[in-house]
Amino acid sequence: MQQTLPKIPLQTTVSVDPAGLSLSLGRDRLLLLGSCFSDSMAEPLANAGFTLLANPFGTLYNPLSICRCLLRSLDGTPLADDDMVYHDGLHHSWLHHSRFSSPDRQRCAELCNDSIAAAHSFLQDASLVVLTFGTAYVFELKEGTGDTVVANCHKVPASRFVRRLATVDEMACALCSAIERLRAVNPTLKVLLTVSPIRHLADGAHGNQVSKATLHLLCNEMQRRCDCHYFPSYEIMMDELRDYRFYAADMLHPSPTAVEILWRRFVETYVPPVELPQIESNLRESRRLLHRPIASH
Repeated sequence: MQQTLPKIPLQTTVSVDPAGLSLSLGRDRLLLLGSCFSDSMAEPLANAGFTLLANPFGTLYNPLSICRCLLRSLDGTPLADDDMVYHDGLHHSWLHHSRFSSPDRQRCAELCNDSIAAAHSFLQDASLVVLTFGTAYVFELKEGTGDTVVANCHKVPASRFVRRLATVDEMACALCSAIERLRAVNPTLKVLLTVSPIRHLADGAHGNQVSKATLHLLCNEMQRRCDCHYFPSYEIMMDELRDYRFYAADMLHPSPTAVEILWRRFVETYVPPVELPQIESNLRESRRLLHRPIASH
């Protein structure tokens, strides 16, 4: 038998420990909150057959805003006057993405309150909450009392905000307290954390690294304090996929191929092998439904 030399490794492999987390298509309901990476993962997971609700408040970047939206989802409380702002011809919610904004105040409030109600209903029997942290930098309103960290600035003048790097302890305290409240209502609820692999170069290369490092420390602290799971999407992107062919044209976002690799890694980690054929079948059916035959003339 011909002998061969060992193959040269072409990637740094990131191991993923399921750590007792197992997901089933027919049993589990997933609530995803966080950066736009949550939306990227949600679409293929839905096509695979998972029951989920993704970003009901729209894109959320920082952990304190994610925490605030988690608590609002738990309480189901409609928007208050100080949750809203009027700027540049539109009414906005400090809790929501700009896709909820409207020139009509009542319409904006209706859209936002419908999203809160949907999140509240889904959360009652959700089995897993997936939180994707994008940045540790927050924008805090100078005026007002209580929690004044906003989810979106809505192009309101920067003079109305203080921009700062949130600390690990304040974020961990807020999130672990929220998770404790969630589990009081839904005792079997599990929480999975991940750091978005999308870089925020508006902060500068160094600022982005400081922010991401803070988020990694936060995830580590939350694993220690409040029994959370962790999926290393950032590490897989930075190490296994550290080639610009895995990036979109902006050189910041993962390409469709990278997103597929990440969500398949997620499924292979947490879904029992016996369910994988059903997932592949669901994906084929999803592709079939998207296919548009060429009309004959």
